[in-house]
Amino acid sequence: MPSGRVHTWINTLSYGALLAGASYALERGWLRVDLAQAALFSAGFWAGTLLLSPDLDLAEGSVRSKRAWGPLGALWVPYGLIFRHRGLSHSWLVGPLTRLLYLALLVGALLSLLSWLLPALGQALLLYLAQLTRAGVLPWVWLLAGYYLSQWLHLIADGIRPDTDFRRWQARPH
Repeated sequence: MPSGRVHTWINTLSYGALLAGASYALERGWLRVDLAQAALFSAGFWAGTLLLSPDLDLAEGSVRSKRAWGPLGALWVPYGLIFRHRGLSHSWLVGPLTRLLYLALLVGALLSLLSWLLPALGQALLLYLAQLTRAGVLPWVWLLAGYYLSQWLHLIADGIRPDTDFRRWQARPH
């Protein structure tokens, strides 16, 4: 299985190829993407590559994506204790979602703490988040597309195929 450095290298090369292909398609008029969409896709892709890797299920150890969080990397240790390596966290649809939900719980806890300690700041952050949700669904789709692509490249490099999810659920005793 590839190391964290190799996963980052694979994603970087894939991103470069995607950029080249998208540039070619844009020149020919086959693709229409504005700067905001490209930025959201890129943000999701690099967040998934560098900060939210499927290998966070090893967060009790020294994992590259955990180290990228700096001192906040310790917040991912419970995630590593909840999910066994290459278990549910390495599935094609649910795995990336587990990291997003865990991150949402961390952000929610932080907002709650801020609202309690500094009510004015907490209120301002909540208003800002409300404005982000009013932007509609489409911006989130671009962000998620980049994020999921980065996750899938990791799983492909680990030799985990999409049909593995189906076989995993099918093999469960009822």
